[in-house]
Amino acid sequence: MKTTDIFAEYAEELKTVDQQLMGIFSSNVFLIPMIGKHILGSGGKRMRPLFLLLSADLCGYRETNRTLLAAIIEAIHTASLLHDDVIDGAETRRGNATAHAVWGNQVVILVGDFLYSKALKIAVDQRKQKIMEALSEATTRMTEGEILQLHKIGDPEITREEYFEIIAAKTGVLISAACRIGAILANQPEDREMALSRFGMKTGIAFQLADDVLDYVASQKDLGKKLGKDLEEGKITMPLIYLLKSASDSEQDEIRQIINERTKSSKGLGRIMELFSKYHAIEESLKIAQVLIEEAKSELGIFPPSDKKETLLAMAEYAMQRKE
Repeated sequence: MKTTDIFAEYAEELKTVDQQLMGIFSSNVFLIPMIGKHILGSGGKRMRPLFLLLSADLCGYRETNRTLLAAIIEAIHTASLLHDDVIDGAETRRGNATAHAVWGNQVVILVGDFLYSKALKIAVDQRKQKIMEALSEATTRMTEGEILQLHKIGDPEITREEYFEIIAAKTGVLISAACRIGAILANQPEDREMALSRFGMKTGIAFQLADDVLDYVASQKDLGKKLGKDLEEGKITMPLIYLLKSASDSEQDEIRQIINERTKSSKGLGRIMELFSKYHAIEESLKIAQVLIEEAKSELGIFPPSDKKETLLAMAEYAMQRKE
């Protein structure tokens, strides 16, 4: 099953999600909905809402409030992106100006805070304690992950375990929450709920790992940002972690120097790419992502065969098919 077909099948429902997301941006403070329109106009595949809808379908839940929960998930994701762009000093996202580049850091940070609080307020109205548990756990871990990532900026000694902790918080926890909420809405037994939660976590980690690889190998037009941006920002991701473990002592010293002087030399990225090729760091990183995808898919073994299950399994594979 092609992921383009999956997105097409859910296109109308995702339009409803966008409308409800815009509703979360509603406010008498005119800047808030204005920024909301800017963000929605920048596009995005709404992958996290789709995982919630697919999980709900797998569990047989078709009530209309599922799109509202999907919009809440996307609002939390959007809030995290607003904050991340300020922290990273990013000027563009998906080829468009970031919100803080247009309205300034202070306004955008506060709009991100507004989105978090408004999304959680609407979630409270659903009167399902488990939904609030899933969302509050996700938002807490997302913040912890961002702080850990900041602490590890430019640190070539970052461990593989610390890296996975960061990307689990950055991407895994919210996709995990989205999948889990699909089961919660359908009042599924806890074993199925947690299986979907683990599926979402492993899929999300694989997505972020693949995204970190794309930072070095995608075309700049597709990626919508400068290649090697993570290196420039001092973010040590799986390809570099693998390289630092595989390279010779002298090459490791050279890599550390490039990391330390990342903003001073334009030659560093080229040298890193040479070493990636020498030690197959990109290929080995993608192998790790593929193992995670297979582990994620195995989590759904608790569910009987169905078209809906196959659709969700196909979405897990999407991590390895992406070019942007």
